[in-house]
Amino acid sequence: MQFDDVVLQCFLKHQLQLFPEAVAENLEEAEHFLEECMAVVVDSPQEVLDYFEAEGIDMDGADVDSLLEADEVFEVGDGRYLIVEG
Repeated sequence: MQFDDVVLQCFLKHQLQLFPEAVAENLEEAEHFLEECMAVVVDSPQEVLDYFEAEGIDMDGADVDSLLEADEVFEVGDGRYLIVEG
């Protein structure tokens, strides 16, 4: 998956919400890391829910709003969401 600069900047800015220390220092490192962990970008909150369901992740009846607050979900700021499984 290709990640545009907006997604990469979002990850760089917010990576500490998922990891105890920075895993990337620049756009190139961020892109490499996201490719390695097979991160995905989805276009809506519903697609976040669909992703978790498709991956068979136990959500304990979580609704969309609680999924959007999960550490693995990064709001890009333009309606898209980056999902990174740490």
